Amino acid sequence: MAFPHRPDAPELPDFSMLKRLARDQLIYLLEQQHEVDKLYKVENKPALSSNEQLCFLVRPRIKNMRYVASLVNADKLAGRTRKYKVIFSPQKFHACEMVLEEEGVFGDVSCDEWAFSLLPLDVDLLSMELPEFFRDYFLEGDQRWINTVAQALHLLSTLYGPFPSCYGIGRCSKMSYELWRKMGEEEDGETKGRRPEIGHIFLLDRDVDFVTALCSQVVYEGLVDDTFRIKCGSVDFGPEVTSSDRSLKVLLNAEDKVFNEIRNEHFSNVFGFLSQKARNLQAQYDRRRGMDIKQMKNFVSQELKGLKQEHRLLSVHIGACESIMKKKTKQDFQELIKTEHALLEGFSIRESTSYIEEHIDRQVSPIESLRLMCLLSITENGLIPKEYRSLKTQYLQSYGPEHLLTFSNLRRAGLLTEQAPGDTLTAVESKVSKLVTDKAAGKITDAFSSLAKRSNFRAISKKLNLIPRVDGEYDLKVPRDMAYVFSGAYVPLSCRLIEQVLERRSWQGLDEVVRLLNCGELAFTDMTKEDKASSESLRLILVVFLGGCTFSEISALRFLGREKGYRFIFLTTAVTNSARLMEAMSEVKA
Repeated sequence: MAFPHRPDAPELPDFSMLKRLARDQLIYLLEQQHEVDKLYKVENKPALSSNEQLCFLVRPRIKNMRYVASLVNADKLAGRTRKYKVIFSPQKFHACEMVLEEEGVFGDVSCDEWAFSLLPLDVDLLSMELPEFFRDYFLEGDQRWINTVAQALHLLSTLYGPFPSCYGIGRCSKMSYELWRKMGEEEDGETKGRRPEIGHIFLLDRDVDFVTALCSQVVYEGLVDDTFRIKCGSVDFGPEVTSSDRSLKVLLNAEDKVFNEIRNEHFSNVFGFLSQKARNLQAQYDRRRGMDIKQMKNFVSQELKGLKQEHRLLSVHIGACESIMKKKTKQDFQELIKTEHALLEGFSIRESTSYIEEHIDRQVSPIESLRLMCLLSITENGLIPKEYRSLKTQYLQSYGPEHLLTFSNLRRAGLLTEQAPGDTLTAVESKVSKLVTDKAAGKITDAFSSLAKRSNFRAISKKLNLIPRVDGEYDLKVPRDMAYVFSGAYVPLSCRLIEQVLERRSWQGLDEVVRLLNCGELAFTDMTKEDKASSESLRLILVVFLGGCTFSEISALRFLGREKGYRFIFLTTAVTNSARLMEAMSEVKA
C-alpha cells in the first residue's frame, strides 16, 4: 500500500552529509571553548574549571538574551567568575548582541553562530525547524529569516549542483530567491561546471494557500500529527497507545517499515492493511513449526530479530489507530469533515455557519472554533459585517475577552476578514454600475452585497478544478488524483499549482489564477541552466514551503510523483497543521 515509484523514477540524493556538516561545525565551535582554556594556562592565569563555564545554544531571540544577561548579572552580584559563550542557531542577529550590550554584559560573553539550517527528517523531507517563521513573517512582517532561507538554498546548490529550473510564487519566495541568486553570483566558482542533481525547484509562500493548511487531515501521517503532534520527525505515544503505564517515543520515517507503507494512505484503508500485516507476520512466525535444527538456527539468526521489530511497530501503530478512532468519535469527526467539505464546495453555508456557532457555544475547543471561522472567511472571501460581528461576539463571550487581540492578528494576516461593501462585485456587475448614476450604482452595490458572495477561492477553485466532480462514490482504495488526501473532496491548491506549472514549464497560461492569488508581480520562472541537466535530474523536484507545509501536501505530491514519474523532495521552514497555524496567531498561550 506504500506508493511504489516507477522503475524509471530518479534516485533521491543522500542528505546524510547535511547532518555531518552540522555536527562538525558544532564540534568545532565547542572545541574553541577549550582553546580559550589553553590560553588561560599559557598566560599563567588560573584555568576555569568545567563547572565555571556556561555555553548557551539558543535561538536568536531577544527574550533569550535577556535571560542570559540576567544569569551573568546574577553571577557578578554573587562574586562568581565564569566564562560564557552563546551559540546562536541558525544564525546570529545584531539585535541580540545589542541587548547584551544594553544589559552591560556584552564584554563578558563571546558570541558565535551554528549555521544548522537543514535537518533531514526523512529520505525526502528537510526541515529548517523554524516554527516561528510563520508568525514572524506573515504576521509581524519580520524579514530576518529570509537570509536563513537563502543560505539554506545556497548550501543545497553547493552540495548538489545548480538548479536548472526555478519557479516561485509569493513575496517571501521572491525575496528569498533574489538573495539566494545574489549569493550564488558572489561564489559562482563553487558550482561552476557541476552537473545538476535536482532539476526543478519550487518556492511557495504559505499565504498563497491557507485553505489546505486549515483543513482536517485524513491521511495517516497527517492524522497522527493532528492527534499526537509529530515533533522533529518523532512522536510521543502515551499509555493509551502503548497499553502500558509508560510513554514511547517513536521515530516516524521510511526506516519504520510498517509506517512507511501506511503513512500516505487515507485513514479508512489503514486498519485493513494493519490486520493483513498482522496475519502475514503470524504466518511467518508459524513457519518455525516443522523446522530442523539448521533451519531454526538460520531463522533465529537472520529473521527473528526483524520479525520482532516489525511486530513491535505493528502493535504501536494499531494502538495509535485505535486511539485516533476514540478521539475522533468523541469529536463528531464525520460531522466536522462534512462541514469542511461544504465550505470548500460553497454549499450549505448557512448550515455550516450554524455548526460553527454550535461549536463555539459548546466550547469544544477555542483553536478548532477559530480554524473553522478562518476556513469560512477564506472560502467566502471574507465574512459579511453582520456575520463577522456575531461570530466574534459569540467567540469572545464563550472563550473570554483575552482572545480579542487574536482577532486583530487574524485580520492582519488575512485569515479572518470582514467584507467591505462592494468588495464582491464581479466584473460584469462593475460594468453595469458604470452605466448608471453614482446613486443608482450604490443601490446596485448594496443589492449585490446582500446576495451570496463571490470569492477568489471559488474562482481559483473553478479555474484549477480543485473540487473534483465524481460520478458515484470516490474510491479511496484506488485513488485517481490528489484529492484523496481530503477524501476526494478537494485537491490541495499548492499541489495543483505545482502540477500545472510542471505541465506548462512556466506560469504562462496561469495568468488569471496568479492574478486571483494577488501575486501578479510575485510569480517568477528561471530556466537558465536547463540544458545542462540530465533527463533523470529533471524528474527530481525540490519543493520549498515558506511558512510551513502539511503532511497532506507531502502525501499529495508523493502521489503525483508516482503517477507522473517524478520524485519530490520537500524543504519546509517547519511542518505545520491547522492547530499550529492558529496557535501562531493566538495571543492566548495554552
